[in-house]
Amino acid sequence: MSDHLEQLDRIIEEVVAPRAAEVDSTGAFPREALDALGQAGILGLTTGTAVGGGGQGLDVAAEVVRRLASSCGSTAMVVLMHYAGTVLIENHGPEDVRRAIAAGEHLTTLAFSEVGSRSHFWAPQGTATAADGFVRLDAAKSWVTSAGQTNSYVWSSRPLEAEGPMTLWLVPWPTQGLSVAGTFDGLGLRGNGSTPMVADGVMVPSDAMLGGDGAGLDLALAEVLPWFLVMSAAFSIGLMEAVTAETGTHLTSTRLEHLDQTLAEQPLVRVDHARMRIATDQAGALLGDTLAALGAGREDAMLRVLEVKAAAGEAAIAVTDVAMKVCGGAAFRKELGIERRFRDARASRVMAPTTDALLDFIGRAINGLPLL
Repeated sequence: MSDHLEQLDRIIEEVVAPRAAEVDSTGAFPREALDALGQAGILGLTTGTAVGGGGQGLDVAAEVVRRLASSCGSTAMVVLMHYAGTVLIENHGPEDVRRAIAAGEHLTTLAFSEVGSRSHFWAPQGTATAADGFVRLDAAKSWVTSAGQTNSYVWSSRPLEAEGPMTLWLVPWPTQGLSVAGTFDGLGLRGNGSTPMVADGVMVPSDAMLGGDGAGLDLALAEVLPWFLVMSAAFSIGLMEAVTAETGTHLTSTRLEHLDQTLAEQPLVRVDHARMRIATDQAGALLGDTLAALGAGREDAMLRVLEVKAAAGEAAIAVTDVAMKVCGGAAFRKELGIERRFRDARASRVMAPTTDALLDFIGRAINGLPLL
């Protein structure tokens, strides 16, 4: 595993970091970085060794996302969503796709959120209908990371015939009737290709179903949600680590010439920087405890999973806000990189499950109520 992380660091240094500002300014999908990550085996790290993958778990996936997020939020989010989709494909998908992911030749993502239900991913409005031996999918997805850039989509719909709120499908790209509906010109994560998609009479074989008909929500909650929430926390932590370090570099290299002192020698500035470090370390400690809880099968594991994205995401918003204050006018210039982190940090709050939804889930969990 150390070899893969060494390769990851090399790719970050040589490919991801040099293009991060350009990806942000132009909104370009980071294809060069994704190709390099695929060739290095990073995109296949979480597939099984039986199909040629790395056989690694959530802890490694979180570390990959953390390191990428410290350099380029858009690249990190694409990889995060790829790993989230890979969980279901690895557990329920066809062997040829699993082998392609393991070989770094197949990029996937989740397509859950819809126009009609927005961030309430557990209530899809899109339909699945039996048609001439196939299944017809119709839906208007509100936001799909890497839209038009992946090889497949883990797609949600209402059940085909069974009871239950949701069924999941593996939909290849390109497929007739499947289209990207618009472009993405967002506040942050500008290169992650998060745009609406429309399925208008998309035909897939019945064996494109991932898991049982009507069982999609159970699979999403049990298999995808822990990975998504933990990796989202790792994303926020990587971003906080980067902005805290960038703030430190600015404070120690910038001088108040009339005082013959650096900014770091100013007490109030140091206090704010210390608050940033504490918040970053607190979020990192919660992430470590969450992974430990999952690994040990602790009783509080799911509570930690629900907490970790909300806590880290809100901490990242606070830390980047302080960074903008501490670094003053310089932080508003794009070359420092801090305002990019400031913008990217805000995505966690609105990505489903949103922070408010997670707080409600946590409140339900600690009061003995069902999540939904």
